[in-house]
Amino acid sequence: MIAMVDMEMGNLQSVLEALRRIGAAVKVTNRPEDVKHADAVILPGVGAFGDGMNSLRRNKLIDPLLCHAMERNRPLLGICIGMQLLAEEGEEHGQHCGLGMIKGRVVRLKPTEAGCRVPNMGWCDVTIANPRSKLFQELRHQESFYFAHSYHLQCSDPADMAATIDYGGRLAAAVERDNILGVQFHPEKSQDAGLNVLASFIKYVQQSQLN
Repeated sequence: MIAMVDMEMGNLQSVLEALRRIGAAVKVTNRPEDVKHADAVILPGVGAFGDGMNSLRRNKLIDPLLCHAMERNRPLLGICIGMQLLAEEGEEHGQHCGLGMIKGRVVRLKPTEAGCRVPNMGWCDVTIANPRSKLFQELRHQESFYFAHSYHLQCSDPADMAATIDYGGRLAAAVERDNILGVQFHPEKSQDAGLNVLASFIKYVQQSQLN
């Protein structure tokens, strides 16, 4: 069972429709037991870091998520705010503790180049930084994806960056550490390339069930 966490924050329905387009069966839930014992978890969201953590805390989902990904070593995919929540902390509207699955902090975009505005909204060229990434095996070295964000995950270990964008500096567009994966862009809004990323995650989930 693939559980998609309902944080009541935005893009859940569009992600669900994208997964249905690639034939993936997903259960939308905010029940701790579903998350803890799922074969894989998808953590989507649109909004602020603190609101996302408050939603997880309110629904008693933090410990189940940590158990799922860190103890059982099962696949987890964070999308947009879902990726940011994987970090140790975030500075959006104050300092907030994150899930701590990826070492680093979520900080505000501060581009210095002309044309790089905040928020970053629209299509950006994404460069695949990890050729062994589970999410980008079927894609070219560079693809375009749709972004909508004012903050980004600043990884402590550059090796955790599976893909990057050049937005007034080299920023993480996707992260990957073993079974924990995240994308800052919106795959559900990124046409064929985005569907390919979701399909690659589902393929990884299926392979992990055989191990």
